[in-house]
Formats: sequence, structure tokens, C-alpha cells
Amino acid sequence: MHSHPRPIKSRKATRNLAILLAVIALAACSAQVGGGHESEDVPFDGSRAYRLAAEQLAMGPRHPGAEGHARVGAWIAEALRVQGWQTAFQEFSHEGLQLRNVIGRRGRDDGPDIILGAHYDTRPVADQDETARGDPVPGANDGASGVAVLLELARVLPEEANGCRVTLAFFDAEDSGGLPGWDWILGSTAYAGSLKDAPDAVVIVDMVGDKDLNLFLERNSDPALAETIWDTGAQLGYDAFIPQPKYAMIDDHTPFLQRGWAAVDIIDFDYPYWHTTRDSLDKIAPASLEAVGRTLQVWIEGLCN
Repeated sequence: MHSHPRPIKSRKATRNLAILLAVIALAACSAQVGGGHESEDVPFDGSRAYRLAAEQLAMGPRHPGAEGHARVGAWIAEALRVQGWQTAFQEFSHEGLQLRNVIGRRGRDDGPDIILGAHYDTRPVADQDETARGDPVPGANDGASGVAVLLELARVLPEEANGCRVTLAFFDAEDSGGLPGWDWILGSTAYAGSLKDAPDAVVIVDMVGDKDLNLFLERNSDPALAETIWDTGAQLGYDAFIPQPKYAMIDDHTPFLQRGWAAVDIIDFDYPYWHTTRDSLDKIAPASLEAVGRTLQVWIEGLCN
């Protein structure tokens, strides 16, 4: 799903981003002084998210060209529609295959513009596997976990997004990089390139279901934006958010960073089952999905209320 670590050039924070982060910090401080944030809305449910991950794996391999790939894209779109999100496909092609990003939106056009993203495709070959290198990757953590978090957020985020415009972006063709004719992050690259206006914040969730969840700061991510999210996780008591840098990744946040936009990658890359046939449902946990999803729910509520 990711190529080898590579640095991204540093970016100057815009005035709008500075204002946005100040608002988030103020909301976080208010939650801390009040003894913690108590949401008035339905809280994120890690067990529901886990079941959403299980539904994806039941569709079989989800790499471009596979039957499960078409099914999961349509399933995501229908799940968004059921929750009242404005839903659209962004279609593109590569190597003779039809690909599509699935986009859900809700909220106000005049508020902060937040994009939450995850990739839904899986890798067609388990090339890190010792014994089954030609088999497809099940993608419980690498694919299904991020999608599950976003779909559960689709259920719990307020209908009017409390003053923000929130986009849930499910990216295609992230995970075939390094294979003949393919590169990484094709879907997010297509989507970022289609945007005319700069979002205020982009948050990618990828490989966030590991039972032993350790979320170090990704080195290419916008530091100030990352700090607000990690602080929220800490205030909620989730010790998985470790405020120390570790890996530098090429992931779905990269195309946004390359346009000079604030973006963060929430990822646990210390996962021994990456790109193997052992990336199965038993390797992820509801508690890990809930730690990430609940943190993002509270972060968004603090920003948008």
C-alpha cells in the first residue's frame, strides 16, 4: 500500500490554517478544563466499525479488476446514502481498468472544509508473504480498517456537520504500487488534482485497526494539524496516540501535501502482516477502531461546534 519512506518538502502554514488550528486548540482546552468532552451525539462504536470491516472481507479480494472491488465501491456508496450523505463517484481509468473514488459530503459551504480519507482497494499480491506471495491480500487492516472508521463516522457525525463542510473520501487504487504498470496513491492523486479550492484540513486513516495499536506521528504530516488530533486522543485517554515521530510515508495524504495543503496520515506501520495473506480479521480489534474514530469524532465536533 505504501512505497518506501520519502520526505516531502516543508510547507508554510496559511493564515486560514493558523486560525483553524487556534479554534481547535481552544476547543481542546475547553474539553480538558471541563474534565473531558461528552458528546451530545451518538458516540462512535468500535464494535459497529469492526462489523463493517468484516463485511468488506466477506466480499473477497478487493483489488482493481476483482469482483469484490466493484462490490465494495457500490457498498460504500449505498452506506453513505443510507446515512444521508450526498454521494458521488469520481471515475478514472488505469491499465485498462475502470476505477472510481467514492465521495460523500455534508455540511455548510461557508464553514471549515475538512476531508477525511481512506483507501478501499486491497493489494492483488501478498508480495511480503513468505509462502503465498502470489495470493491476494485480505486487507483487514490495510484497507478495511480505514473504510470502517469513515463509515462509522458517517453514522455518528451530525447531519449539518455543526458548521463545517465534511467530505468522506474513499480512494481507489492506492495499494498496487510497485507492480508492473502501477504506481501508488492513484485515487487520491486524481482527487486532489480535481480540487479547485484548498481544504482547511485533510486527515487520512490507514492501517488503524491493529490490536496492538501504536500511532506515532508520521514525519511528512503537517505538524500543527497532527498535534491537535494527537492531543484530542490523549485527552480522551487513548494511549495509542504517541506524540513522537517515526516513519515518513507516501500515502493518500501525499498529493494534498504536494499542493501545499495541511494533511495528516494516521497510520500504524508497525504491522507484521502488511502485504501478507495474514492481514485478516483476527488481527484487528474494535477497541483500536474506536480509539481512532472517537478521537476524530470529538476533534471534528470541537472544531465545528
